[in-house]
Amino acid sequence: MDYVELTVQAPTELAEILVAELGEVGFDTFEDNDAGFCAYTTEEAFDRDAVAEIMSRYEGLGELSYSNRVITRQNWNAEWEKNFQPLIIAGRVSVRAPFHPQPAGIEYEAVIMPRMSFGTGHHETTALMIENQLSLDHQGKRVLDMGCGTGILAIVAEKLGARQVLAVDVEPWTVENARDNAAENNCHTIECRLGGAEVLEGEAPFDLILANINRNVLLEDMHAYARLLPSGNPILFSGFYEEDLPKIAAEATRQGLRYERHLTLRSWISAIFTKL
Repeated sequence: MDYVELTVQAPTELAEILVAELGEVGFDTFEDNDAGFCAYTTEEAFDRDAVAEIMSRYEGLGELSYSNRVITRQNWNAEWEKNFQPLIIAGRVSVRAPFHPQPAGIEYEAVIMPRMSFGTGHHETTALMIENQLSLDHQGKRVLDMGCGTGILAIVAEKLGARQVLAVDVEPWTVENARDNAAENNCHTIECRLGGAEVLEGEAPFDLILANINRNVLLEDMHAYARLLPSGNPILFSGFYEEDLPKIAAEATRQGLRYERHLTLRSWISAIFTKL
């Protein structure tokens, strides 16, 4: 399956509005840049007319331009390798590709090749999730990673001491990539599974749940996660902007989850809730 990358140049306030609008028409991954942002969806889900209609509605609110291109599986690695740089998160976690040298003096390391998947740690939400993970006890825990992407959060979970990790994603390429990355990191407790919330049916409870997806999926599927979390245990959410936190928190309250705290980076959020 190939992806469509939509590149949007817009002022910050307008960009935040457009991200919310594009999230309603199939785009589920966003990366900010100095000029605006890039949005991603599958080629199958891409609706050119819907994008054009959204853009036409906001033309008068600021300088706005956009373009799109197809990213094939064949050229994804070349594009990624050209731009990817090693990353240190919270001074404790190194994220690098196999072709980068191993840094010295770092507690935890994740070696990632993304193929057609997203989530290298460079996006704000992934980095925020990892920073929040570092504040939680993983030792001996059973962990669920929903929307696993490259598998980076699952890998970090095992390195932090998790005894078992279930990593779930809706894209076949992503699940394949997460499996390869788990093997590259010598992780042996991670099961990678294709699907959405429906594949959790019949699962035993989890001690910790990680869900870095997007606002709409979180709101729709939160009930499925909450029922698998015992009282007193944490769940981490990300993939949404600061202005979406009240909606996420309201749904969390309905599902018996209590807001604890959150981290922000360039308007993105990772929030920790606890099951009551």
